Amino acid sequence: MSQEFVLIDPRKLRLPLSRGTGADPFKLHRQIARFGSSITGMPAPWVSRDKAGELMILDGVTRATRVAKLLPSQEIVVEVTEEQLKQDYSKHPSLGDYLP
Repeated sequence: MSQEFVLIDPRKLRLPLSRGTGADPFKLHRQIARFGSSITGMPAPWVSRDKAGELMILDGVTRATRVAKLLPSQEIVVEVTEEQLKQDYSKHPSLGDYLP
């Protein structure tokens, strides 16, 4: 698969089972202290796309959470690194489910 970059609201991204409750609080606090609300130079989180087009985070839950929390209306660029056309991510919680 060639590189594909998509602009999306991070609150709509699905969480992997390993991070089903969102970002690690310690890592999130550390990132907020270090980078604040800046997204300049932030690497694009890696995501996987399912058969319905839903995107699940593979790498970058903390980065996506920081942006969703501090910049609620800001979209981010994510890199689609794989397509799982037999999967259904709709049952996975979204990042927005854990943020006010």
